[in-house]
Amino acid sequence: MIDLFREIFQTLSNNRTRTALTGLAVAWGIFMLIVLLGMSRGVYNGFASNMTIDNARSISVYGGFTSKAYKGYSDGRRISLENGDIGVIESENRSHVDQVIAAKTIDTAKVSTPRDYISDNIYGHFPVEAERGNLKIISGRFLNDRDLDQKRKVIVLHEQNARTLFGDDVEAVGQTVTLLGVAWQVVGVYAHDWEKSTYVPFTTAMFLSGNDDNVSDMTVRIRNVENEADGEAVENEIRATLARAHDFDPEDLSAVHIWNRFTSYLTQLTAMSILDYAVWVIGIFTLLSGIVGVSNIMFVSVRERTHELGIRRAIGAKPRSILVQIVTESVVITTLFGYAGVALGMIVTGVIAYLTKETPFLKDPTVDLSIAIKVTVVLIVAGAFAGLFPAIKATKVKPVEALRDE
Repeated sequence: MIDLFREIFQTLSNNRTRTALTGLAVAWGIFMLIVLLGMSRGVYNGFASNMTIDNARSISVYGGFTSKAYKGYSDGRRISLENGDIGVIESENRSHVDQVIAAKTIDTAKVSTPRDYISDNIYGHFPVEAERGNLKIISGRFLNDRDLDQKRKVIVLHEQNARTLFGDDVEAVGQTVTLLGVAWQVVGVYAHDWEKSTYVPFTTAMFLSGNDDNVSDMTVRIRNVENEADGEAVENEIRATLARAHDFDPEDLSAVHIWNRFTSYLTQLTAMSILDYAVWVIGIFTLLSGIVGVSNIMFVSVRERTHELGIRRAIGAKPRSILVQIVTESVVITTLFGYAGVALGMIVTGVIAYLTKETPFLKDPTVDLSIAIKVTVVLIVAGAFAGLFPAIKATKVKPVEALRDE
């Protein structure tokens, strides 16, 4: 085995330029495959960080305008969601509805301190929003049930807004801000890649709005759903329930706007799988150009070594040994330069990961050990395939004709 590899490396060193140019094509193909796989992984990680399967089992509902006349009502009628719709949806859809929470929005209000002020959307919410919205509490706490029960004037700020108002996100907790002419206590500061809204208890927001019973939107947490058909069935049930409560046509899709996070999640999962397969196909076809180059070089190598192969056959070398040598030589070229491409690709994806670390939809676009193992298998198979046909040709060299060949 040692003699085999010594002979292979001697052959490669005698044809350095040809070997380098051939290897460069292989390295480039593997480099592109690694970068494409890294970017694909980054997109998937970004998707996964913003949407888990638990959070995906929910449906968001917003009010709209009717587009059809119904039961004496004309079209163009505004449908506003109400706090009472929560109990109706829960009671009429018990088999699929786990929980319903509502939100109350106070559009662009001024939050101020003696130091500075911000203009921001104020959301009246429930404690579960921290988990559902993937909000990371970095100081203090989020809203709790006692805040809702007692209609407390407490507020949760994004870290950037906290620094603007107080100069420090940690010191903001326990301090007071002014909102709608009323003093509020800061109980928590959160971090999020793109969400920067300000949160107050839902009951407090409803009280300050005059208890008009209207809510901005509702989030329905669903259960017992496994596929897209289940998700669409629950969506239709919720629409039908609201249609009965507000007297609009259940087929009127613009009366209430529904974002089915569950079916969207399944669709995105399918898209991620297609993207992963597409990246492998594109990368392998890019690598294929280098493999063809390796195969052509091995054909040239076999032609140049006709005398050598003839002598080996004449002194008793078996076709199998020649086949193994040519295929191994091809695998060595492919693997050696392929790993150079892998190393360069990992360096480039590492740089991309550093430059995009603040990008919410591209998380850690690097390759892991499992991908490296897959690429290793691709390299070995590709190298063996590239050398197979030249090796078969080499085994068919007849000693007498080879020794007479000039």
